[in-house]
Amino acid sequence: MQTSQLTSYFTNGPDHAGREIYQAALERSVARLRELLPIAGLRNPKIGRPDHSWSFCDGPDWVMGFLSGQLWLAHQLTADPVFAAAARARRPQFRAVLDSRKARDHDLGFIFSLSSVAEWLSTGDEVARSMALEAARWLIGRFREEGQYIQAWNPVGPEDRQQARFANGRMIADTIQNLALLHWAHRETGVADFREVADLHEATTLRCLVRPDGTTFHTFLFDPATGEPLRGETHQGYADHSCWARGQAWLIHGFANCHRVTGNPVSLDAARRLATKAEALVGGSKVPVWDYSLPANGKHPVDSSAAAVTAAGLFLLCELVPEAEAVRWRNFGYRLLDGLLETCDLTQTPNAQGLLAHGAGHVPAGRCDAMLPYGDYYFMEALMRAQGHRDFFW
Repeated sequence: MQTSQLTSYFTNGPDHAGREIYQAALERSVARLRELLPIAGLRNPKIGRPDHSWSFCDGPDWVMGFLSGQLWLAHQLTADPVFAAAARARRPQFRAVLDSRKARDHDLGFIFSLSSVAEWLSTGDEVARSMALEAARWLIGRFREEGQYIQAWNPVGPEDRQQARFANGRMIADTIQNLALLHWAHRETGVADFREVADLHEATTLRCLVRPDGTTFHTFLFDPATGEPLRGETHQGYADHSCWARGQAWLIHGFANCHRVTGNPVSLDAARRLATKAEALVGGSKVPVWDYSLPANGKHPVDSSAAAVTAAGLFLLCELVPEAEAVRWRNFGYRLLDGLLETCDLTQTPNAQGLLAHGAGHVPAGRCDAMLPYGDYYFMEALMRAQGHRDFFW
């Protein structure tokens, strides 16, 4: 593009030629998934290795649904039964999650929205619907009435008292994405409990995780006996006072989706506030750093997954606001996608098994600069939303 074209592109968003870049990236993503199938078999990606190959989940894992979600998106785009067959073949693994109390936690929404709900919406399979409803029932069973929140991780009991003390009484930002399973279950059954738990957890999320300045905590701790709010903390971010980039992204997408399905104006206001803050915090960066509160000096890992989730949430937000406002969020989403395509795109890298490099899985634990299955899923979702697709599994 010429300089004048670039100025117009970043001011007004991509023209038709620019949008073709996103379509081409989407087609390369589908091709990469097709290449992965005989490599992955029934395995589910967990995190990328330095050579851009996948290490795979060893049993139930919160990330196990993201490849299934990509496969169902690819099936939606192509109608190729090979993608549906590969996704459906994973059903016994998801059944094993439902049958194991230690495998069931707040991420049942991530796991089953992108597998069983996706299959039901794509094929009308009754077994898939039944499994998704069972997962939703287990999820509302985690609701803590005394604090009005869904318990995040599982306290593991006598074998690890330290983990039990850490986990008990804790909610986290990620869970707002899992509320989509409850909203779907309410639409399917009319059972009020699903909607009520989703609404109450969302309200507590807004009250406890969103700060007045529009930044967010990753986690919040309650007294597990009384439900008394205690304090905001982090687990994967830089510090308790900081703003973890992917947490902010989960909440933008999550609040926007809650408004989409409930019409609650408070949810839409929250999504707008968080998007406004993210826009300011990203600044001129091509890809967000993994935490927005890092010291200015020094080189910090970026997080392609935070960019992908944020972009998908922004394009969703565009569907919910007047067009004059939607232009702003659409252009921010385009800017994040452009950053990913310029600096993180692996779809043209020979022998790479995933879609995006430079994901920050859990920086305090040493997991950064890697492919991430959730980054890949939301990259596909964002590319599709940028092209006008509106049928997803949330």
